Amino acid sequence: MNKSIIAAAVGTVMMISGQAAMADGKGTYDAACFACHGFGAAGAPKFGDKAAWAPRIAKGMDLLKKHAMEGFKGEAGFMPAKGGRTDLADADVQAAVEYMVSNAQ
Repeated sequence: MNKSIIAAAVGTVMMISGQAAMADGKGTYDAACFACHGFGAAGAPKFGDKAAWAPRIAKGMDLLKKHAMEGFKGEAGFMPAKGGRTDLADADVQAAVEYMVSNAQ
């Protein structure tokens, strides 16, 4: 068999494996974030609520991710660090923030 074909096949398998291991924003939202952001508990902006998310989005993605990771207490409510799910990987929390923001713009 041609070495370039084998190399291409191995590269494709590695790429697919890497994608499976990538952070899953929707999956993390569904498994963890929905508990508050689905209903607006503790002042959480509801998923897809553009008006509630707009002032938060205006402060920048870096700050949103920081608050999601470290926790935050503001006038409208509070966000526990990682939504209280310390078992979540940082990348998953950040992907969930990106997922929620992309659905609120």
